[in-house]
Amino acid sequence: MQAWRVHTTGEPREAMRLEEVPEPVPGEGEVRLRVLAANVNFPDALLTRGQYQIRPPLPFTPGVEVCGETADGRRVIANPSLPHGGFAEYVTAPAHALLPAPDALDDAEAAALHIGYQTGWFGLHRRARIRSGETLLVHAAAGGVGSAAVQLGKAAGATVIGVVGGKAKARTAEQLGCDLVVDRTAEDLVARVKEFTGGRGADVVYDPVGGDAYTASAKCVAFEGRIVVVGFAGGTVPAPALNHALVKNYSILGLHWGLYAAKDPAAVLACHTELTRLAAEGAVRPLVSERVPLAGAADAVQRVADGTTTGRLVVVPSLPDGGAR
Repeated sequence: MQAWRVHTTGEPREAMRLEEVPEPVPGEGEVRLRVLAANVNFPDALLTRGQYQIRPPLPFTPGVEVCGETADGRRVIANPSLPHGGFAEYVTAPAHALLPAPDALDDAEAAALHIGYQTGWFGLHRRARIRSGETLLVHAAAGGVGSAAVQLGKAAGATVIGVVGGKAKARTAEQLGCDLVVDRTAEDLVARVKEFTGGRGADVVYDPVGGDAYTASAKCVAFEGRIVVVGFAGGTVPAPALNHALVKNYSILGLHWGLYAAKDPAAVLACHTELTRLAAEGAVRPLVSERVPLAGAADAVQRVADGTTTGRLVVVPSLPDGGAR
């Protein structure tokens, strides 16, 4: 079979090589899946660079979430067992963690439903306890992680402010249903949020960016608001001023979805059931901006790493080379 492998860590375009390798052999408690679609995530770039909290042995195949087909024909969502990641024709995955792919979504959409949407759901509902009528601010609202939070916020009855970088991403955020879109490259984010909320600020801030985005969040979060720290795609890990949190009465909440998968798998299954319901009702649908063939996986990971993409890029092995759409 064909699979992308990393022999030496580095930037995705240089480090990832498409090779002919044997199909992976399932270990104890694992199953082999034919990959129908593999979603591209920012952690794939971190894995390739050797910067992720998990460091699989070299050589390895990146790709942390797939929609795949079991030997008996079931369509499922899975997190592949590294080092045999999803940018390949076949993967292995823990049998107990397989989730049924929602009928309302195609393969590429189903592949993109899992990590980003579960992270959004746990961040907004389990950590921030968002309530209908509250104001939610989402950084990188046109990206894969941000667009999921926008949809989930709207489904929860929140007023959603989407923060983006550039006019093209602003149009995407508007189409997603954001009640206010702020282009951080051309507008004063804090001033716009304060104006829109009558000076109150955002009740919940969803931040997968870090750096300057977090600094702005602290300036425009409401009294008793909650900042959910999801990641650091901006490349800088902020050092929160806890005295500021004290005098302004807001909470800083960390979110690592993988810990729920390890410590509370029943909650992950319940979340998937809820996401499946929302997908069936049309309340959420992963924003798949591009489906690329297996040959385009390294370029897709690099583009996600560079922050130049909108929505989700999904690798579909059955697409012919050059068949991106």
